[in-house]
Amino acid sequence: MKKILSFMDWGIFALRLYHYMLLLSRVLAGSDFSGRTLLNATWLSIALVVPLLFWFPGRRMNKAWFCVLELLLGGSYYVNSVIHPDLTSKADYLLPSLAMGYLLTKQTFWIIPLLAVVPFAFQSYLGLSWEHTLGIGTDNLLFCFIGMWASLVANAYDQKNKLAAEVEQQNKLLTHYTAEIEKMTLLEERNRMSKELHDTLGHSFISLILSLDASIALMDNKPAEAKERLIRLRALAEQNLDDMRNIVHEMGEEEETSLVRQVEALAARFREHTGVALTLSLPGTERSIRFEVRQTILRVIQESCTNALKHGKASQLHLELGFSENHLQLSVRNNGKPIGKLNDGFGLTAMKHRVERLGGSLRLSSGEGTPAITEVRCEIPLKGAMPHGEN
Repeated sequence: MKKILSFMDWGIFALRLYHYMLLLSRVLAGSDFSGRTLLNATWLSIALVVPLLFWFPGRRMNKAWFCVLELLLGGSYYVNSVIHPDLTSKADYLLPSLAMGYLLTKQTFWIIPLLAVVPFAFQSYLGLSWEHTLGIGTDNLLFCFIGMWASLVANAYDQKNKLAAEVEQQNKLLTHYTAEIEKMTLLEERNRMSKELHDTLGHSFISLILSLDASIALMDNKPAEAKERLIRLRALAEQNLDDMRNIVHEMGEEEETSLVRQVEALAARFREHTGVALTLSLPGTERSIRFEVRQTILRVIQESCTNALKHGKASQLHLELGFSENHLQLSVRNNGKPIGKLNDGFGLTAMKHRVERLGGSLRLSSGEGTPAITEVRCEIPLKGAMPHGEN
């Protein structure tokens, strides 16, 4: 079935060749060799060869001219053979009708009624009945329609094979694209993990370092207080380990955890391990938000607090979280040293990427004043958010 169109082309070609070779052999096998015999043989040879100059399987495909020449040359010999009863090569017009039906085009549809009319050209000359003449014309039409049906079947199979080849090609491309998407997904996940580790563990290690510095300073003068601090630091280290495990095993499930409670817990740990004053302004009514939004807000808070201590040496921070009708708004302000030149480091870049991926915006402002205030302001749209706890 893969080459059904070529097979059908050669089949029609062979039937037509058989038709003309049979007639030619009958002419040449006649008892007398005369000028008329030579004329008929030449006529048949021309009728056989000339149309093939315009259509030949796999090479030339001018079907319209083939049909016209087949009708003129083959049809005229057919009429001639019927009118001259002494001609040894009696012809019928069935196989040429089959070939023309197979190669019929929109431009040569006018040939169909002519095939039915051809027998009437010699009806009066031979005195044939209308029934006989109509029967000959109907046979011609029947073979023409058989040729048209064979052409439709062959073209349908050819289109099917082309479509199958195209589908196979598309499947190959899809497989390639799938591999590329998987590669990009893995790269994106690796980047996400690096951001998670930086935002979460970076914040915690800053707290550890500051607490260890304070414990070292208290070791000689206040060993009991230093011991108490070290115990809390051990608990913080365990918490860091749990955070790391949560990041590694996180499956992206949308847990129904309260963002306000998470922010309060984060602020409590920050105060405990750094000794820095962190005040909160939280909403009374919380909205139910997506997991990705909640995680992004927590990472922005962690990164903002860490930068305030690490770079600004801040002693006071104020965190404000609020919900408007369509947005979640976060502001983290500190009294640390003003930032002279705002450079986007890895942490700030990661925060911006997180927020912008959710359709939000993040701005960092820092200016001199009394007191100097550095602020990180974040706004993320809430898609389909509802009051927390409502259906």
